[in-house]
Amino acid sequence: MRELILASASPRRRALLAGLGLSFRVVPSAASEEVENGRAPGALVQELARRKAAAVAGKLSEREGRLVIGADTIVVLEGRILGKPQDEAEAQAMLRALSGRWHEVFTGVAVIDPAAGKTVSAHQRTRVKFRSLSAGEIAAYAATGEPLDKAGAYGVQGKGALLVERIEGCFYNVVGLPLVTLAALLGEFGVDIWEEAKKAGRGVSPDVKGAAAGQPAARTSGGARR
Repeated sequence: MRELILASASPRRRALLAGLGLSFRVVPSAASEEVENGRAPGALVQELARRKAAAVAGKLSEREGRLVIGADTIVVLEGRILGKPQDEAEAQAMLRALSGRWHEVFTGVAVIDPAAGKTVSAHQRTRVKFRSLSAGEIAAYAATGEPLDKAGAYGVQGKGALLVERIEGCFYNVVGLPLVTLAALLGEFGVDIWEEAKKAGRGVSPDVKGAAAGQPAARTSGGARR
């Protein structure tokens, strides 16, 4: 049984991974998220996911059996990246920009085997359409505080679901961890989600059983950067 380590403090990613019935531990990554301008969104999130996973892998002993999972999510509106808002005013500005429009959510996922020196990564893209929001709705949602730790200033798994009119693509990608993509990457290390959950004595949550099938993802592989 492989020891899985989630290099993220995100409670949403932790909940999704737990929903698969897997045994894992959390080691938050302090990797820099600074990147050069002009990167394609898919390449950007894959690089950041690799960087986060590598930062944690570099602090661990290279004991066989360990796999480190990193992830990063961005929201893109007509080529502009919307990160996490600094305050309520910035959250409202982002929500006004998204109101009534389509945008894209990209999540990169990386898995590193420190002992083997092997890294695989991939990304998913999902299109999201917001309803036309009133000023009152925007102010009320921003006041909940929910947008402040989320890219694009909303959480589709929370009250932000009331803002979304339509989703095209992987829902879990919008939450922050595309489960089909993760399962495919873990499979490259011989990890079978169903078998690992069985060994851990946990069943896969009904909410994530749909992760057994899905769309293909762009993939790269190579040595860890750090």
